Amino acid sequence: MDGRGAPPGVDPLAFALANLEDTYEVAAGLNFVSATIACPPEHADSAASMLWSGAEVIPTGDVGDVLARLAGLGATQSAVLSADAPDLPALAVGKLFRALGRADLAVSPCQRRGTVALAANLPLAPWLTDVDLGFDDAGLLDRLAAAAPRRAALATTPGWHRLTEPGAVAFLDPGLEGWESTRALLEQTPHHGG
Repeated sequence: MDGRGAPPGVDPLAFALANLEDTYEVAAGLNFVSATIACPPEHADSAASMLWSGAEVIPTGDVGDVLARLAGLGATQSAVLSADAPDLPALAVGKLFRALGRADLAVSPCQRRGTVALAANLPLAPWLTDVDLGFDDAGLLDRLAAAAPRRAALATTPGWHRLTEPGAVAFLDPGLEGWESTRALLEQTPHHGG
C-alpha cells in the first residue's frame, strides 16, 4: 500500500487508499464470499472505514500470514487480491476459486511482472508452507512450479494489470464498471481527467 503507481500530482497515500477501496468492493460484491482487508498495521484505521458491516481488518501485509489467519478463522478457501488492482473483474476472482477444484493454489499473474491475485485451499498444502507468496516477486510462478508436487497442484488463470507505476493508469478502461474511488481521484487531478 505504498501508492507507487500514483500519477504526477496525485497524493500516493490517497491513490493507494482509493485503489484499496475499489479492490475491496470487487471482493465484497461477490456472492458467497466474506471479504476483508489485510494491510500493514499503520494503515488499519484507514482501511477499517472501508469495510462493510461485520468485517475486520487483518493487520498484516504478508500474503502467507493472511492465509494462515483466515485458515485459523475457519476458512477453507481464500483469495487474496493485490490492493493496486482496482478494476480487477469479479469474473477473474471467480476463475481463481473455480481452479481450486483441482489445484492447491491458483495464481493470476500480473501482465507486467508479479502477481495480481491468488487463491488457495486452506489450510495451505504442505508444499506451500515454505514459499514466500509475495505479489511483487517476478519469479513467484517459477518457484511455485518448481515446488509443486504435481503439475495439477498449481493453476494459473488469465493475468491482469496492477497500478504499480505512474504510467499504469493508462490500463484503466473508462468504459469498464467499477473502480469508482480511483476514477474520482483521477478526475480531480489536473491534466489527467480519468
